[in-house]
Amino acid sequence: MTNKVKIGVIGTGHMGQYHVNVAKTLSDAELIGIYDSDSERASQMAEKHKTSAFSTVDDLIKHTDSVIIAVPTFLHHEIGKKALLAGKHVLVEKPIAETLEQAKELVDLASKNNLVLQVGHVERFNGAVLELGKIVTEPLLIESRRLAPFNPRIKDVGVVLDMMIHDIDIVLNLVKSPVKYLSAVGTKVVSAHEDIASVVLHFENGAIANISASRNTQSKIRTLNITQKDVYITLDFSDQEIELHRQATSDILLRTGEIKYRQESIVEKIFVHKDNPLKQEHEHFVKCILKETEPLVDGRSDIQTLEIAYRILNEIHKN
Repeated sequence: MTNKVKIGVIGTGHMGQYHVNVAKTLSDAELIGIYDSDSERASQMAEKHKTSAFSTVDDLIKHTDSVIIAVPTFLHHEIGKKALLAGKHVLVEKPIAETLEQAKELVDLASKNNLVLQVGHVERFNGAVLELGKIVTEPLLIESRRLAPFNPRIKDVGVVLDMMIHDIDIVLNLVKSPVKYLSAVGTKVVSAHEDIASVVLHFENGAIANISASRNTQSKIRTLNITQKDVYITLDFSDQEIELHRQATSDILLRTGEIKYRQESIVEKIFVHKDNPLKQEHEHFVKCILKETEPLVDGRSDIQTLEIAYRILNEIHKN
């Protein structure tokens, strides 16, 4: 079909392989081909997925309507800019770029040329997170934990830009208030960058967020807990489940020699449509290109997320 969006994937490493797997299943898009600096790996991937391996980035860009960029962070700006200048829509893995200046240039280029520039914050498309946006109205306290074992494939960035940036993105989009000030600490354990980080964000509207991230934990934990005046919300990213806890009764029991406090809660389980978040991300990207929907988060929000991430890194290095 001629009206299908032509997609190319640049970079077929760990994350790039997932992108290739999903891109070839989209109903409104066609995977035109892939590019990787390792030509042997590109050829093997192309053969496996019955697509074409292009010899240069420029050649792949020329034959597509849009590209998915899954290369190391330091190449995001160079390749993203090349694609946008060629009039192509771009889905780039997080973080959007190495510096704020580079990020702003990409966002401005996309805006000026009326192109879709989407950043791969895949947790935005987790079914539970999509539902959460409908439930959270005035968060007072947000507690986020994203802990996992060390993965040696991540070498160019630390835990803040690798893992915590997902939660910074989610928290900023839930609170919708400027960060007044923040405090952060972190430490290296097994890599050249910070492997553990703990952050407290204070917002102008009074909300507080505690965000913890580790890539040196032997168990994978990904949870988000939110306190509002009338409800306590718990979210598990792995199970894509949300529970709402509301206080029903509370009283003090007086017995001989002891005082006991009793509290009863009503727990509601929210129905969550569970799907592959990466597939949801791709489908949203294609629908934005076809002008069937508006971007879930605009480019300015991506710049804000990166800005807070770098403020956190500066605070960690200072401490």
